[in-house]
Amino acid sequence: MRELPKINIIYEDNHLLVVEKPINVPVQADSSKDIDMITILKKYRKEKENKKGDAFIGLVHRLDRPVGGIMVFAKTSKAASRLSKQIKEGTFHKIYLAVIEGKLPVRGEFEDYLVKDKDKNTSYTTTKDKGKYAKLEYETVDTKDNLTLVRINLITGRSHQIRVQFSTRNHPLVGDAKYGHNPHNINIALFAFSITFNHPITNKKVSFILDKPQRYPFNIFK
Repeated sequence: MRELPKINIIYEDNHLLVVEKPINVPVQADSSKDIDMITILKKYRKEKENKKGDAFIGLVHRLDRPVGGIMVFAKTSKAASRLSKQIKEGTFHKIYLAVIEGKLPVRGEFEDYLVKDKDKNTSYTTTKDKGKYAKLEYETVDTKDNLTLVRINLITGRSHQIRVQFSTRNHPLVGDAKYGHNPHNINIALFAFSITFNHPITNKKVSFILDKPQRYPFNIFK
């Protein structure tokens, strides 16, 4: 069996696993047959807890395969259900860092209606009657060489939402070949930076934050 990637465990208790997903690792098994986060974390639980049967790992939110960063997984069905409810109610908050082409106002928000093309695994903007509402807020952190580092508060969680909303405004993410261009074959400049939610058992608000990536193009900014 292939060696599993080493996963950064940020926080763990009897109900949750908060981890850093590496870039280019799928969240769950897909047609590529590549090792995925759920398989990795199930094996981690089985070894750590000396479980003989299957270990439960509940998926409550997703990250695109080429995107790295912070994720939370549930260790019980009760925790999974309560976290999923928070996502639906809008009390589960995710902040991203992205590097986009061009320059933007210091702050802004994007609102669109998006449709996903499942056959092509792409999303695009459409009219209100045909799509799902998508909103994000952004703040400019720094600008250099006609590239801008932005902090993004994702209000809704539509498929490829950040990538589509910036691309349709002629500010594609650096390295995003699907919605922009990637002549230098670098990884997409999008990173799940922080996450805030209410603990599914104690109901206490918890927040987890990662450091900014040290890879290009994030590393050109202070």
